[in-house]
Amino acid sequence: MFRSLSLTLALLLTSPPTAPPESANAVVEDLVLPVEDIIGEIESLDGTETETQEGTQVTVALTSDVLFALDKWQLTAKARQRLGEVADKVNTESAGGLVKIQGHTDDQGSDAYNRGLSQRRAQAVQQVMRGLLTGADVTLQAQGYGESRPKAPNIVDGRPIAKNRAKNRRVEIVYNVKQ
Repeated sequence: MFRSLSLTLALLLTSPPTAPPESANAVVEDLVLPVEDIIGEIESLDGTETETQEGTQVTVALTSDVLFALDKWQLTAKARQRLGEVADKVNTESAGGLVKIQGHTDDQGSDAYNRGLSQRRAQAVQQVMRGLLTGADVTLQAQGYGESRPKAPNIVDGRPIAKNRAKNRRVEIVYNVKQ
């Protein structure tokens, strides 16, 4: 078996290339496609925190289930500890300037309710972060987006996905790193 395989390979490799048939004429077109950056996401083992970096911009997302009780905007004691860890990271890595705090919800409830809830949650995080960030040149901006910027689809094939909804209920802290 190996002899015949060796003989076949030798014949294929030593035979001169043949020209394509004349009937094989086709137009060659250049493909022009956009080039997009690959953005890696680091997720905590329990899935409650993610971090992405695109260029100099870092986004740390904490799920609302860790920060708040259901339909509430008052931070839990555990939330203050987690925000302290994020603040340490921002204090160490940040280039200063604007730090955005963005609140998000899932698709449960009305748009108006979700925008209001996400805004109040962003403001609650902003208030705590203001006391934790030590950089004098840091400006905090809180914005609630409601359900308008989901991280994952809330509904797939007509069925609600609880895991995706949990990922969409989050507060993101966005800052630029030192270069």
